Amino acid sequence: MVSIGPHVHDEDPLAAAAGTKSHVVQFFLGDPQGWADPKFPGGDAGALRDALAGADVRAFIHAPYRINVASTNNRIRIPSRKLLGQQLAAAAAIGAQGLIVHGGHVTADANVAEGYENWAKAVARIDRPVPMLIENTAGGDQAMARGLDGVARLWDAIGDAGGPGEVGFCLDTCHAFASGEDLSGIVDRVKAITGRIDLVHCNNSRDEFGSGRDRHAGMETGTIDPVVLADLIRAAGAPVICETPDPAVDIDWLRAHIPGAS
Repeated sequence: MVSIGPHVHDEDPLAAAAGTKSHVVQFFLGDPQGWADPKFPGGDAGALRDALAGADVRAFIHAPYRINVASTNNRIRIPSRKLLGQQLAAAAAIGAQGLIVHGGHVTADANVAEGYENWAKAVARIDRPVPMLIENTAGGDQAMARGLDGVARLWDAIGDAGGPGEVGFCLDTCHAFASGEDLSGIVDRVKAITGRIDLVHCNNSRDEFGSGRDRHAGMETGTIDPVVLADLIRAAGAPVICETPDPAVDIDWLRAHIPGAS
């Protein structure tokens, strides 16, 4: 049975989950645009962990957007590694199912191979007490995880890197569509590369196929056929998070079109 829930920005993710009758929820541990140490909603990791468990709600944590372990700039890469490790530890402290992090990029004057090498070093060095789920990205010629070719190159780079803990994958439907990937059959193509899909970010797109733009839309208001999105979710069989302007509406639509979804 597929569980569908919202991404929330408020200080009470449990209330947001209850409001959509969801058993899965995604949120940040602090400012998504900042470098600050993780911050727990309610202020106490143990209390939040117990409350989530008591409500039978599985949590996924999204890492801050500024993390970029691929960067060739030491002033970005080194703080990124540190914060990513802190975020993983904090996610474990509340019993989260995983931490989602973007693949990052290198600057226009850098060789993309350096970015993949930097990812391998990060995987080797950062403890992962919960699965670290790398998310595909929508645009950027120097991005590490744009399109499945980029994802495949990243997985080749980190496959033998070692390090403690799991590395998994988060499939964002808007990002895949915007990067120029056909969503029909994409689940099998992703699994052939990564071996797994741990989470689906089910988002429609405001822009056209291959646009490179990361602008999410609701299930019935975007440029992706929502039936294609429902089919993708059924094929993936993974938990689903809606990062859309009105996730409650989209969660209801998906549950109505996916038998057994909750």
